[in-house]
Amino acid sequence: MPVLACGYCVGEWEYRMKRLKGATLVCLLSVAVLAFAQPVAREDRLTTPAGLTLYTFDNDEPGAGKSACNPPCSGIFPPYLVERGATPGGDLSVIERADGAKQWAYKGKPLYLWFDDKKPGDAGGDGMNRGIWRVAKP
Repeated sequence: MPVLACGYCVGEWEYRMKRLKGATLVCLLSVAVLAFAQPVAREDRLTTPAGLTLYTFDNDEPGAGKSACNPPCSGIFPPYLVERGATPGGDLSVIERADGAKQWAYKGKPLYLWFDDKKPGDAGGDGMNRGIWRVAKP
């Protein structure tokens, strides 16, 4: 039986990690820059201010105050981090990750990006891992 890593067959996970290898630093820097501002409700989804789609993970318990997606999972679905001093309001809250980083949550569910979304409107992470990753809906 194949070994699973964050719900992926290791072969698929290794393939995705190889795709990341050449652009890892660029990708992580891009996420770091984008992953600070408060989420925005656009049309039928929550996004970053730059328009990148945000996601929720069915394995996260709403209101638990923690994320169930830690490495290696968080390499594929990076957490949408909070800028120091940002203030949540309404249905937005902040959780503390196992590494101490602060992450945005919507209605108690942590928010994530998908590593392969490149432009506004992309939603490549929707339905991943047998449907347990979903576009965050306002």
